[in-house]
Amino acid sequence: MKNIVIFASGNGSNAQNIAEFFATRQDARIAKIFCNKKNAYVFERAKNLGIPSRLITKEEFDSDAFVRELRETPADLIVLAGFLWLVPARLVQAFPGRIVNIHPALLPKFGGKGMYGDNVHQAVIAAGETQSGITIHLIDEHYDKGRTLFQARCSVEPQDTPETLAQKVHALEYRHFPEEIANYLQTL
Repeated sequence: MKNIVIFASGNGSNAQNIAEFFATRQDARIAKIFCNKKNAYVFERAKNLGIPSRLITKEEFDSDAFVRELRETPADLIVLAGFLWLVPARLVQAFPGRIVNIHPALLPKFGGKGMYGDNVHQAVIAAGETQSGITIHLIDEHYDKGRTLFQARCSVEPQDTPETLAQKVHALEYRHFPEEIANYLQTL
């Protein structure tokens, strides 16, 4: 059985969706959830799902000790589910091709530092785009530059607001992210 470790920064709805997807599978499980925000609701979700979780500081995240902790888990795949920190090079190098992220737009457009949540949806609408969606990709040492594994699209209508576009994008995330994680695990 393969171990998936999730990094999250907030509410944790994607983390919960992924955990529920893998709860009945025999090939993989969610071994641990790490979060970088003390009062994030993802801790409550992890508790309710019976998944160990822990707060990480920036100093820990950038340390060799954290890489060791992940290896000891062991983490076969790391999934960024709404995690907002740039993953340090030492972690990327320790888990090459084994850190997956989801981005709420069609990369390479609307990626990079600060492009998350409503910031992305506002930028998509302001640019007059007719489509948005999700990109599931491997990560490297740069924000949103890793190899794309999967994209799904939704329309952007003239009446869309950042909130209505976010709802469409979240629906794509919930539908596709767990399945694409499972598909990618088969290649490891």
